[in-house]
Amino acid sequence: MKIRLAALALFASLSGAAHAVGTLADIELYDRTDQRVLPVYWHGGKAWVEGVPGHEFRIRVRNAIDDDVLAVVSVDGVNAVSGETADPAQTGYVVDRRGRLDIQGWRKSLARTAAFYFTDVPDSYAGRTGRADNVGVVGVAVFRRKPEPPPQPLAREDARDYENRAPERAASEVAGSAAPAPSAAADSGASARRRAEAKSSLGTGHGRAETSYARYVGFERASPYPDEIVRLYYDRHEQLVAKGVIPSARERDPEPFPSGFAADPPRGG
Repeated sequence: MKIRLAALALFASLSGAAHAVGTLADIELYDRTDQRVLPVYWHGGKAWVEGVPGHEFRIRVRNAIDDDVLAVVSVDGVNAVSGETADPAQTGYVVDRRGRLDIQGWRKSLARTAAFYFTDVPDSYAGRTGRADNVGVVGVAVFRRKPEPPPQPLAREDARDYENRAPERAASEVAGSAAPAPSAAADSGASARRRAEAKSSLGTGHGRAETSYARYVGFERASPYPDEIVRLYYDRHEQLVAKGVIPSARERDPEPFPSGFAADPPRGG
């Protein structure tokens, strides 16, 4: 059985999430400095949020189904738990059914995290570790839990044969538990396109140390491949305007009747 991380005391009942993105699990970014959920802007089939440099934020994952899920969290292409270059086969957080998990930073131990904050790419954790190609995106690979098989009663005449085949049975169960990891090469073209589209002037920094407790729990995936990958892109305001994600104020239609009376023009010199 594979060991995964689950945050303690971070499960809560599901509530409305107008700013969330996802189906099996919703994700949203919460600006801890302004104390608000960042609104999502949809553009070109992708979800975007506006980040403010220097502001701390947290990632909120809400489980939308009636079973536990494993959420492998990637920030700027880096696993938020292990610090490895992110891959869906890696470690993640277990989120209780219909529960909520707030992830405040890069996990440093079972008791500490380093706060997420928006910053320039060279100061980002990915940039400082030589992996700035994928800054500007938060991703969550969602896995369902493998269901427990129902017990199969054995007929008396089958029991002896079952015991005689114990070595063979054990070998097949061990082999079957070692599921292959998803192949990165199979999606290299799509990954390259996503990297090109996700170029950002904003990344996520490795901030102040905070207390955040977690514990190890067991979780066996129903499949080696994610049931869903949720992506949430982010950048600073001016870049989102330049990309057409947020309309520029200058692009609005002129108003023919903006006020009631004609004011005197300012006096010259």
